[in-house]
Amino acid sequence: MESSAILETPVQDFLPLNGTDYLELYVANSKQAAHFFQTAFGFQPLAYAGLETGLKDRESYVVVQDKIRLVLTSPLHGGTEIGKHIDEHGDGVRVVALWVDDATRAFEETTQRGAVAFQRPTRSEDEHGYVVVSGIHTYGDTVHMFVERNGYSGVFLPGYRAWNPQYGPSEVGLRYVDHMVGNVGWNEMNTWVNFYANVMGFNQLVSFDDKDISTDYTALMSKVMSNGNGRIKFPINEPAEGKKKSQVEEYLDFYGGSGVQHIAVATDNIVETVMALRDRGVEFLKVPDAYYEDLKERVGQIDEEIETLRPLGILVDRDDEGYLLQIFTRPICPRPTLFFEIIQRKGAKSFGKGNFKALFEAIEREQELRGTL
Repeated sequence: MESSAILETPVQDFLPLNGTDYLELYVANSKQAAHFFQTAFGFQPLAYAGLETGLKDRESYVVVQDKIRLVLTSPLHGGTEIGKHIDEHGDGVRVVALWVDDATRAFEETTQRGAVAFQRPTRSEDEHGYVVVSGIHTYGDTVHMFVERNGYSGVFLPGYRAWNPQYGPSEVGLRYVDHMVGNVGWNEMNTWVNFYANVMGFNQLVSFDDKDISTDYTALMSKVMSNGNGRIKFPINEPAEGKKKSQVEEYLDFYGGSGVQHIAVATDNIVETVMALRDRGVEFLKVPDAYYEDLKERVGQIDEEIETLRPLGILVDRDDEGYLLQIFTRPICPRPTLFFEIIQRKGAKSFGKGNFKALFEAIEREQELRGTL
């Protein structure tokens, strides 16, 4: 997609989105990945597709927690497109599926505006009704699927059956996808900002340059794109020149190009959620103890006790609307690529600008341990 001027905000939203339908990760071992997300993150088993349902090329497990659905897919043979994706990128997000009322119209509106087609509108059905799915390409090998499911009452999608294993650890309070961050290559950010503006009708919420997001060693730039009703938010990161290799450069090197860097999931009680995650073995980035020394002066009055947040490493930031609490996991895959953010918003609409320096210094310490800084 060629870079072009951002269009004016449309009077009518030509691509109404109801929310995130699911995220599909291509992984080397879907069975083990499903077990990991159940055990560590409290996801619940939902659906399965594979040899037992008639699929010959792949196996998928679907796990759910409140409004978050993850599809974990592995190939069943060598030489498949799924296997090539894993070989090039490692485990990572392949599909960001968006829930729509009309998947055919979503496909037509976006492809007419320049999107490259991934899948033409396709109807599938079973005894529970029908679903229409279409798809377009976006940055790297990531695709957006448009899922129309108003005529369907089944467990997930046609071709899947309910998955009810005996094993089922409790949830940890994760509620929905707050935002999802994409890393793109040098000088590519404006191309993809314009893609989301012109092709999908998104607006730019906020922009951060290398003066906002930098340390003594590394820098990056970021712009946040949001759809009309604000349910879908995609920050896009691009590397910026620094003395050493930035986290975005490290990601691009190990992932083999542009892709989803992290998934931010919301909770209503970040303290309880993080304690539960930590007890289940999830590892988080740690900020220096000094971060908390002037926290009250920086963010003002908050409901939580500083001495509760400090040992957990939870960060706080405030904007004109309120404040937020956030924390970031270490990468969940062997390659230092995909990770999760846990976020609780108490009015704040922003993305934690005041925490950027502390966060990126924490990431740099991890990079130094990996020998990639």
